Amino acid sequence: KNQYFSHIHNHTYFSILSSTIDINSLIKKTIEYEMDAVGITDYGNMMGVFNFLNKIKTINDSEKKKIKPIIGCELFISDNYLIKKFTKKNPDKIYHQVLVAKNKNGYENLSKLCSKGFIDGYYSGIPRIGKNLVEKYKENLIAISGDLNSEIPLTLLNKGEKEAEKVFKWWHNLFKDDFYIEILRHGLEEEDHVNKILIKFAKKYKVKFIAQNNNFYLEKKDANAHDILLCVKNCQKQSIPIGKGKGFRFGFTNKEFYFKNKLQMYNIFSDIPEAFENLKELIEKVEVYEISNPILLPKFEIPNKWIKKYCKSNEINYENEYLKYLTYKGAKKKFYHLNEKIKKKIEFELETIKKIGYPGYFLIVQDFILQAKKIGVEVGPGRGSVAGSVVAYCIGITKIDPIKYNLLFERFLNPDRVSLPDIDIDFDDKGREKIIKWVVKKYGKDNVAQIITYGKMGAKSSIRDTARVLNLSLEETDKMAKMVPTNFNFSLKEIITKDIKDLKKKLKFEELKNVIKLKKIFKEKNTLQAKTLKQAMVIEGSVRNTGIHACGIIITPSDIKKYIPVAKTKDSNLLLTQFDNEVVEKMGLLKMDFLGLKTLTIIKETLFLIKKNIKLKKNINLKLEKIPLDDEKTYELFKNGETVAVFQYESHGMQKYLKQFKPDKFYDLIAMNALYRPGPMQYIPNFIARKHGQEKISYDLPELKEFLKETYGITVYQEQVMLISQKISGFSKGDADLLRKAIGKKEKNILSNMKKKFIDGGKKNGFSSKILEKIWKDWKAFASYAFNKSHSTCYSYIAFQTAYLKTHYPAEYMASVLSNNMKNIKDISFFIEECKRIGVIVLGPEINESDYKFTVNKLGFIRFGIGAIKGIGEYSVKSILKERKKKYNSILGLIKKVDLRLVNKKVLENLVVSGAFDNFKIKRSQYFYEEN
Repeated sequence: KNQYFSHIHNHTYFSILSSTIDINSLIKKTIEYEMDAVGITDYGNMMGVFNFLNKIKTINDSEKKKIKPIIGCELFISDNYLIKKFTKKNPDKIYHQVLVAKNKNGYENLSKLCSKGFIDGYYSGIPRIGKNLVEKYKENLIAISGDLNSEIPLTLLNKGEKEAEKVFKWWHNLFKDDFYIEILRHGLEEEDHVNKILIKFAKKYKVKFIAQNNNFYLEKKDANAHDILLCVKNCQKQSIPIGKGKGFRFGFTNKEFYFKNKLQMYNIFSDIPEAFENLKELIEKVEVYEISNPILLPKFEIPNKWIKKYCKSNEINYENEYLKYLTYKGAKKKFYHLNEKIKKKIEFELETIKKIGYPGYFLIVQDFILQAKKIGVEVGPGRGSVAGSVVAYCIGITKIDPIKYNLLFERFLNPDRVSLPDIDIDFDDKGREKIIKWVVKKYGKDNVAQIITYGKMGAKSSIRDTARVLNLSLEETDKMAKMVPTNFNFSLKEIITKDIKDLKKKLKFEELKNVIKLKKIFKEKNTLQAKTLKQAMVIEGSVRNTGIHACGIIITPSDIKKYIPVAKTKDSNLLLTQFDNEVVEKMGLLKMDFLGLKTLTIIKETLFLIKKNIKLKKNINLKLEKIPLDDEKTYELFKNGETVAVFQYESHGMQKYLKQFKPDKFYDLIAMNALYRPGPMQYIPNFIARKHGQEKISYDLPELKEFLKETYGITVYQEQVMLISQKISGFSKGDADLLRKAIGKKEKNILSNMKKKFIDGGKKNGFSSKILEKIWKDWKAFASYAFNKSHSTCYSYIAFQTAYLKTHYPAEYMASVLSNNMKNIKDISFFIEECKRIGVIVLGPEINESDYKFTVNKLGFIRFGIGAIKGIGEYSVKSILKERKKKYNSILGLIKKVDLRLVNKKVLENLVVSGAFDNFKIKRSQYFYEEN
């Protein structure tokens, strides 16, 4: 009873489709069983490591516990890990190896080993490493002999004791006192045989052995759910018997692979009590450490010419001075006159950036954007709150003047709190890959990675997967899955266990009826539907697959494997973090969001078509940043709701409101962009009525007019709340930002303190508590829906550009819109109808005039793109265009020139049917006569 025990050989659901254990439940069970430590050793990856450490730290801090987290990994080792081709006669030989990190250096080495498996040794779904790598990165790692799939047990079973002893000695010689024999007793015959020999080796060579259980599920009753999960992984029915060979499937032969309590483990290993003392020694070797870092920025190389010319001091870091230089250089170009107001704002921002210590971040971002422009990638005017920064505007990160539109720097960067700025960048979706390649080239392929995503089993998918394994009919499966509410993020467990009264508040009548049916099914005895639900509840939340974050990129100052474990993307040579988006930011790594925006591609291609036809249209020198934002014709388009293909203003609902609203200035478009969202949408009728004088515009205080005038007395933007709190109650810029966050997230505790501060500050400045209470009440009602004005301004600017192009260059703009929707015939039909409505003629495909994409001919008509014809790929079109130096005069002339492997019979038939050969004066039907 006084023996020490903790489980360190645990697999979580990051051992993909091999374990039903989630990290939270694992830690709770550790606390319940009063164990001092707990480990995770997932198969081949370290995806769960950060959350595991973080959650234990949170519990230790808040509940005054002293649980020691043990980070490990069950790696796959192969002597042929660099080989990617094997045969049935000569298959790859893979065995498992558990390694545990003693400290942070051990974690870094384990991370490198784990990463190498994906980078160099990934084959047939398994990340493999070689023993040579274990030799290289063994420092501060503990090696544990492992289960029956590990090298020593496998050699013993397949080649005998003599060969196994050689392997034993290799591991012992390498790790010395940090090599431990793992004794597992799951009631397997092979295990008993192996254990006897392992203990014999251990005593002979004075190696310590430890008692463990190899855990894949928490409770014994979850064994069946775990078996179902294995069937999901291997696409098999549970009815197939477990065994080896044809007609059998993989599965565990008993139910002993669960998280046993101390007494159970003592009873199993009572004959070798030293196994518990040795386990205690192993755990004591492991230090408590953190793997997160202070913010790690890659070094920005400042030009030597500038340093020699402008810097007299011997500082190592010139980033603040260089940022200041670039800012004022840009400011002189952006502003006709650098008055005191602008200088004061610039100095405040530069000082804040210097104080928080991230001038390098701004330099890195402006460098990306400068390079993008050099290589012909279209960059958006800004995205999110960064548009509130005048420094970002001056150095070219954004294109929106924050002073002109009263945008706030403190909405972007709180001057009272040190945090990494967050700048997201929009690139045209075709050019995004170019800029990522440049980043990899500049910072090094080992220092740049995309971010992983985890695809987890939801309520519906866990029902469908379980039902398939249990052979429930498709009809019954579908019926049951559809009973799960779609619009609420309920887990099956919540649906089944929550009281109907609680669910009633959130569900519609039909949804509630379905939930009641589900609960009824769950209570049924011995039905396949009930069994399906019960087992689905256990496997729900398991990681089913991994993917790639749509826009996130990580850049590190040195080899990324030192900081976090990585994998590799399937379709490129880019690295992929094993930690997801939320974790990499907490790890202190620089995350950039490079977003691909189709609208920027449309704008870019429209400008190309306009320049292409420049000879036909005199004096065209169109620069988008110079287009007048008071252009009357463009506002007519908005007023008439003719916004099909206009960025963010094209929905039917938006068109309806635009017709009523009649926007006549850019500020109206910004407000409408902010209001047309769930929540604030309900205030649009009041907004429209106030603009047209049908509803009185009133201000609770005269002082509010300067902030609310442009939105007709309604609080539309978060920035308005921030400015008013500073003006009325003397809030600092930092406090104003905290208030904005608290209102948006409805954080009651913070709001309670902020309210007192607002009322007290307002009273101190001579305002009545009654008025202040009313303002606060209004904010609580509506300001939680208030939107980021900086983001609305940027996206309204893109919208105005698209509307301007559609108004003044309709053929070029609509041709570009069609080209960027070529893969969807419904979209093509929809936009061709819009072309007809605005009087733009779209001609059918013509073999001598059509390009791959939609184009505009000399008459100003749109010519249909060959690439939009169903069944004709890009390479087929390239072959046709390549040989079209002289016009084709017949289909035979075309056949003689093109590569018929690419332009095959099916392609030719599709060209005929589309009318691409109509100019040859042969009826389409004639091409299909047998004699022709």
